[in-house]
Parts: sequence; C-alpha cells; structure tokens
Amino acid sequence: MSCTACPRLAEHLAMIRRRDPDWHALPVPAFGPLDAELLVLGLGPGERGANRTGRPFTGDVAGELLYPALHRFGFATAAEALAPDSWANPLMQLHNCRITNAVRCLPPANKPVTAEIRQCNGHLKAELAAMRQLKVIVALGTVAHQALLWSYGLKPKDFTFGHHVRHNLPDGRILIDSYHCSGYNWRTGRLSRESFEAVFADVTTILA
Repeated sequence: MSCTACPRLAEHLAMIRRRDPDWHALPVPAFGPLDAELLVLGLGPGERGANRTGRPFTGDVAGELLYPALHRFGFATAAEALAPDSWANPLMQLHNCRITNAVRCLPPANKPVTAEIRQCNGHLKAELAAMRQLKVIVALGTVAHQALLWSYGLKPKDFTFGHHVRHNLPDGRILIDSYHCSGYNWRTGRLSRESFEAVFADVTTILA
C-alpha cells in the first residue's frame, strides 16, 4: 500500500527506501482481526519498529511493553513480537484485539504535524466503522487520544486525557487513555509495566 496524500511523509519514506531498500517504509496497515472487541490506537510507526518491519509496535521498545501486556491478558498468542530469524514473529496472532495508529506513515523525528494527523483521520474513521463488534478503544498517548476524538467529532475539553482514565463515547463504546508505551516513558518511570498492564486488566473486566 502506497500513499502520497502527505507530501512531507511520502518524501521521508522515499528517502528511507533509498537508504534501506529492504525496509517496509510505506504506510503500516493495522494488525489483528476486524471483528475484535478491542482496538489499541498508537501514534505512528517507529523508524526502526513498524516502519522497518511493517507491523505496528514490532521491532522497537514500545512493542516490548505492549505485546507482553496483550499476551498476559489473552489478546496475543505470544509475548515476543520478533522472531530470532524474522523481523515479525509469524506465529504470533492477536485474539479479539486489533492494533493501528493515528498516523500510518513514519513522520520525521516521530512528530507528525496536525495536518498529517487530520489527513490520516479518514483511515481511522473507516477502521472504526468496519469494526462492528468494537467495544473498547485504548488510546496510547495524547495524539492518539486527539485523533480518536476527531474521528467522532468530539471536543477535547469534554474528554480530558489522563493515564487510565475512562471515557464513555456517544455510540456506547468506551475509550481508555494510557500514557504511550514509548521507551522514553518507560525509562523515565512515567509509565511502569504495572501501571500499563492495569489498563488491560480493566479492559478484560469490561469485556467479560
């Protein structure tokens, strides 16, 4: 899948493909079944993570926190996103869970501009519409939180972001915010494995 709707991102990916021709370096598709009840929404692909491997949260530090949490609560068949001889573990599958990003292309310095987040919001709207069984959305970080609200046409002042804060959406779905499982948040102690996994423990209670 290729996309040139955001010229800055398209140019950035073209440069990476020239530099590393065996990398994915294209828009990263969602991972997991469309009939899932849980959607995990991140910011965007990491340069050496999904941008390289082609699968969300695979190949970087963020995935080292996310996938073990999903595995612990039964949403993933394995805790390891990577296989020893492969960028993406082909044996790992998601159960009742789908993962996508607010921005599907790697932005320079991992910082998409507002226009790029809005441009990609149509993909998120389509994803939400296609997930007929969806009940819970976990937004990882403020950008994912904002993108989700845009997709619903909601005002941020009515849905304040906070770690492990739950919001009721107009269609009956539930939004749970979490600090992003980035290496920075993990290393600085802003997010611990325990506080992150508590979010998914809450999800399992809602879906029970």
